[in-house]
Amino acid sequence: MDGSLTVEDGSIRDLLAIVTSGLDGLDELPIERLRAPLARIATRLTGNRRRKAARNVARHYDLSNEFYALFLDEDWQYSCAYFCEGCSSLEDAQAAKRSHIGQKLMVGEGMSVLDIGCGWGGLAIELAKQGAAEVLGISLSQEQLTLARQRAEEAGFAEEARFDFCDYRDLQGEFDRIVSVGMFEHVGPASYGSFFRAIEEHLAPDGVAVVHSIGRMAPPGGKDPWVDKYIFPGGYIPSLSETLSVVERMGLWVTDIEILRLHYAETLAHWYERFQSRREKALELFDERFCRMWEYYLAACEMMFRNGNLMVFQLQLAHKRDAVPLTREYLYAPRDQSVVPRDAGGNHLRCSCSARSRLLGTSNSEGVPPMRYDGSSTS
Repeated sequence: MDGSLTVEDGSIRDLLAIVTSGLDGLDELPIERLRAPLARIATRLTGNRRRKAARNVARHYDLSNEFYALFLDEDWQYSCAYFCEGCSSLEDAQAAKRSHIGQKLMVGEGMSVLDIGCGWGGLAIELAKQGAAEVLGISLSQEQLTLARQRAEEAGFAEEARFDFCDYRDLQGEFDRIVSVGMFEHVGPASYGSFFRAIEEHLAPDGVAVVHSIGRMAPPGGKDPWVDKYIFPGGYIPSLSETLSVVERMGLWVTDIEILRLHYAETLAHWYERFQSRREKALELFDERFCRMWEYYLAACEMMFRNGNLMVFQLQLAHKRDAVPLTREYLYAPRDQSVVPRDAGGNHLRCSCSARSRLLGTSNSEGVPPMRYDGSSTS
């Protein structure tokens, strides 16, 4: 960040690819075996109370919409994309992510939807287009809310897609569907009970919820001190074990779990390259130290997904065991043979899965192409 390290042949991304290739060996060092338990104990106390949560969100997400426009896709998706077969660009992969989550939500016409941590409104507006009568997106970022409202107005869905400054602990009402993408990483272990209790209390009896989050394929650990100080204050990457133990206490059914492994590495590679291509613009907004900080952040995160223990998980939750179909065929049905899910009484739900695929123009194939990092462009 200070400019005292110069990579003469290659980039900081290349250097981090080499450094992180030996992470498994570092975990076996005696000092790490001593540090890890202490870090886990300290992290148990991590949680974001309302006022602290708002401050932490502002630190990262309110940098300016102009800044995030430098490297995000045209729909402003700031979370892991879904690189299914046929996704040749970041735009395609982010559209596939929205479609995939939409399939899991099974949004029917006239349903109410809650989007916890709605970002810049892309998913909420998409769900409104698919027929949801009312979509409420909540965020603690004023910058995001301003643009989300503007986008809904421009798309002609300002009445169907509404966006409010609201903490998930202050919610009122009941929703047929609840979705949260890329927000759970900001909750903290001490607040997991509050988060899943909000889902349990506000999800309709026959409703479906989907939580999409970065996770770790290892037991609970500590926070990254550099990321906590400079990028995401108050953030914490959960393990599945500590997440599911709270879900179980809430009495919710986990109707589906999916692990996305290298998808976020590919997403971050696209962001890094886009950031580099518009670095001069970033310099106009901030300064050289800030640009070096973000280069390191994007490259380090990419390599932790390629060589470390990070992944992304999607949890599908419900009150009832039969709230969703009993097999996963409905997620990948051909466009003209979409499985129409039924409710507990055997009645067809009005779920336009095939219409959703046509609207987004994305593939529903399960195939994911091989992904690797060889130091060259991944575009």
